[in-house]
Amino acid sequence: MAVTRESQGRLNVFADEPRIEILTKESSGNKGSWLLTLAGVILVIGLIAYSLTIK
Repeated sequence: MAVTRESQGRLNVFADEPRIEILTKESSGNKGSWLLTLAGVILVIGLIAYSLTIK
């Protein structure tokens, strides 16, 4: 932690920031996320179709 002293004698403590991790485009496109997105789309389409059959 970085500690500085002000002119009145008070101490300021600054926390250390974590290192920045740069994500590549390849790491975000796994099969699990595509499967979850597909399931969500199918669910929304199913709910719309169900609501249209009720009316």
